[in-house]
Formats: sequence, C-alpha cells, structure tokens
Amino acid sequence: MNNTTFFAYARRAPFGGRLSTSQVAGMEAILAEASKRGTPDQHLAYMLATAFHETGGKMQPVRENLTYSSAAQIRKTWPSRFPTVASAQPYVRTPQKLANKVYGGRLGNVGPDDGWIYRGDGLPQLTGKTNFDKFGVKPGMDLKTAIRVMFDGMAKGMFTGAKLERYFGDGKEDPVGARAIVNGTDKAALIAGYYKNFLDSIVAARDVKTKDVVAEAAKPDDVPAGESKSLMAIGSGLITSGGLAAFTGGPWGFAALALLLAVGVLGLWLVMSGRVEIKRIKDAL
Repeated sequence: MNNTTFFAYARRAPFGGRLSTSQVAGMEAILAEASKRGTPDQHLAYMLATAFHETGGKMQPVRENLTYSSAAQIRKTWPSRFPTVASAQPYVRTPQKLANKVYGGRLGNVGPDDGWIYRGDGLPQLTGKTNFDKFGVKPGMDLKTAIRVMFDGMAKGMFTGAKLERYFGDGKEDPVGARAIVNGTDKAALIAGYYKNFLDSIVAARDVKTKDVVAEAAKPDDVPAGESKSLMAIGSGLITSGGLAAFTGGPWGFAALALLLAVGVLGLWLVMSGRVEIKRIKDAL
C-alpha cells in the first residue's frame, strides 16, 4: 500500500481537509497491524471507520467523556435509566457520578466506583470490568493495546459475538449491518459513510496507476488552516495533474485560465488572512 496516497485521500474525506500528527500516527499504527495480520481491505476500512467515529476523529485511544451540560441530553442518551428530565438533573456536569449511575452494577462492575473506572476506553469504546478482563487490559490503554483490542474484538467477535467476516467478503458488503460488531445499530449509517471514505483511500493506495497525489498532501499539519502547506499543495496538484491543459485549449482558454488564477489568488488571500477558514475540501484529488 502507498501510504502517501492513502493519507492524501483520507485527508479529503472523512477528515475534511486537514490531518494532525497524532491522527497520522494512529492510522499508521493501524495500517501496520493490518499488514502484519493480512487483514482484508474491507475489514480494515470498517475498523478505521469505527475508530474514527468512536474517538471523534482523533484516531488515538480515548476515555469516555461523561460531562453532560444538560439533563435532556443525558435522558436522550440513557432513556431507560432516566425516565424524566428531572431525574437526570443531578447528573449534569458530574461525570463520575453519572458513570457510576449508568454503568454501576452491570458489565461486571461491582465496586462503588467501578462504573467510573471501567467507563468507555480505547478505539472502539471498551466498557465494563467484564470486558476489560476478557481482553486482559486495564483502563487507560495505550495505542498498541487499543489496536490489539480493536482487531481481536472485531475480527474474532469478542465485543458482541458478531465478526467482520459476517458482513464483508465472499460477495458480502454490509457496512450498515456491521455496526452490530460493536454497538447494535447506533449511528450505523453514519459509520457506513466513513467506511466508504476509508475504502476509497485504501483502493487508491493499492492502485499503482494513482498519480494525482502530491507528497505534501499526505503530511500532517498541526497549524491553523490558513497556514496549512498541505492545502496549498493540494491546490497546486489541481493545476499540475491535467487542470492546466484543460483550461488552455480553445479561443477562450487563456481568458478562462486568467479568471481561474485570479479567483485562486483571491481565495488563497482570504484563507491566509484568516477571513475564511477551510473546513472541507472536495474533489481535490
């Protein structure tokens, strides 16, 4: 796999145009593990999509944040635990108390603070003492451990009993149903969209004919959008990979090219000056 191509495509979607050093490091480690295990591309794409969703795009292990600012949101998340908004009110902005309420007394949590200690953790969010014991891990997983848990859990069915092979391979491709591997149907369609983004990136990275990538587009840029070298590099790629030829033919070619360059210069000035912030780049590759 050509990692430069993979990151250049993934930068566009689902990452919306920018990548941080920690995001790249997390994905590099996941790609390396997939290569070591001989993981099929569809399986890898769905694991990346799951990690993207469950870590909020960080691609690093995270611990569940249970700081809620409204009782209504708490009740929406756990309707069976909080029959009314008033019943959820005491748990607003009290994450430890909330964790012990919603996770205490189940999932192997028996101690008075087990709900908090064994709250969601990892890439897919491992929750409950029973599940931590199943994988032989402790709360506060590092990246290597979290990746091992993700691969074993999703490939072997250790999270819910459902395995990746049930939904992908041998003519099967069901990224919506595959959510059952980790968490029922929660956000299934959304994660299926991320799966398509990551699969596109993997397919492009394996295709030796893919030539529309510049090296800068694959590098992390932990800077404000207006200072992002990768954004400018992608823009240059639009001109160098056939765009110039397309605009210089015909009687109006040079006029069209001049207009394109003028718009480009204006747009770049708006970004560099901070007047416009780029949130997502489409069709950049």
